[in-house]
Amino acid sequence: MIGKIEKTPQLSLFEIPLKNFINIQHELVILSKKLNWDEIEKDFEKYFSEIGRPSVPIRKMVGLLLLKQVYDESDESVVARWIENPYWQYFCGEVNFQKEGPFDPSEFVHFRKRIGEEGAEKLLQLSIQLYGDEVNVKEVLADTTVQEKNITYPTDTKLHKKIIDKCIKIAGREKIQLRQSYKRKVKELMLQVRYRNNPRRKKKANAAARKIKTIAGRLVRELSRELTEVQLSFYEKQISIFNKILNQTKTSKNKIYSIHEPDVKCIAKGKEHKPYEFGNKSSIVKTKNGIIVGAMAFKENLYDGDTLPSQLDQTERLTGKRPDVSIVDRGYRGRKQVGGTQIIIPAPVGGQYQRAKQRKRFRARAGIEPIIGHLKHDHRMIRNYLKGTMGDAVNTIIAAAAFNIRKYLNRIKSSVKKFFFHFLQRYYSVLGVLILSEQESLQ
Repeated sequence: MIGKIEKTPQLSLFEIPLKNFINIQHELVILSKKLNWDEIEKDFEKYFSEIGRPSVPIRKMVGLLLLKQVYDESDESVVARWIENPYWQYFCGEVNFQKEGPFDPSEFVHFRKRIGEEGAEKLLQLSIQLYGDEVNVKEVLADTTVQEKNITYPTDTKLHKKIIDKCIKIAGREKIQLRQSYKRKVKELMLQVRYRNNPRRKKKANAAARKIKTIAGRLVRELSRELTEVQLSFYEKQISIFNKILNQTKTSKNKIYSIHEPDVKCIAKGKEHKPYEFGNKSSIVKTKNGIIVGAMAFKENLYDGDTLPSQLDQTERLTGKRPDVSIVDRGYRGRKQVGGTQIIIPAPVGGQYQRAKQRKRFRARAGIEPIIGHLKHDHRMIRNYLKGTMGDAVNTIIAAAAFNIRKYLNRIKSSVKKFFFHFLQRYYSVLGVLILSEQESLQ
């Protein structure tokens, strides 16, 4: 059942109304009045049941989810800071200053699962609607990037060691007595593997790595024999991942790089400082004035050109208009037209005027690179902590929504500063005229 925030609660002698001591011209206060919260609640109603205990109010959940991504906070820290920040409380619909946390941070996990990719797109659409007709442009700029997952750099030995640890943990949980745990032996072998780059110890290190793999396979087979049918059905997915890791080779397709995140892909983007990145491919579309109008995460490591059809469909869905032209880099070679949208890639053209026009276009296209940098470093895309492919999609889309909102907040801040600057300028100019007139009258 949907929880509600009282819009006109009865005032209490012991509670302080927020509007009595906050700055009404603050950017978050102005933004909270710009957003149509009734429409947001209506859009998210379908994700909640009509029976059961009341949920956390939708405005509070959506508001805190956006604040979390805008200000680069974790689930825990955004709840802790909410208690300290009256502007955040006002933005989330509170009337009186609250001294306790709004909810447990784990509510974020349930809410993200509840709304999924569709609900995240609604938040991105909400951020786009703030700009009105500015997003109705004919040309857009597109690019892809890698959203890295929160996993360690994968090696075969690391994965085999984790399989051994997990098998021992499962055996302990299910009260299974293993013939041997290999704890001391594995510790010795891991020390030997550590010196693999030393030419004198390379042979011994490789032999130790093979032995660790053998022990991992032995424990997986023993565990499969000892578990009952009911227990085996519970651990079936985990054991199949163990077996796939043990069977994969250097040339295998669809490798597993992490036990807890088996959908992670190895993506090479041609960076000198980082040849391989482990995560998922994400696509971003923006207008020339810097508004993100599309953001998608892909489960597979697709060729850049193959990401365009679904990405342009999403842009049309969010803005209500399909762009006529999409300007991309050479990674999209092979696509000239996608669903009525012309795809422009850097290429030699004849004529001085045409060359100047193309150069201007592609210089504008390069502006998407710093925006991707801001998404990563300011809005939690540099390392994705959300689980599974659903977590990849939700994190990418909400990061794009947070970027748009942060841009709009900066615009409000600068407009308020300009207003006060002009007001003071007019005030002092009038004051100067009055002083001069007073001096003339005295003379």
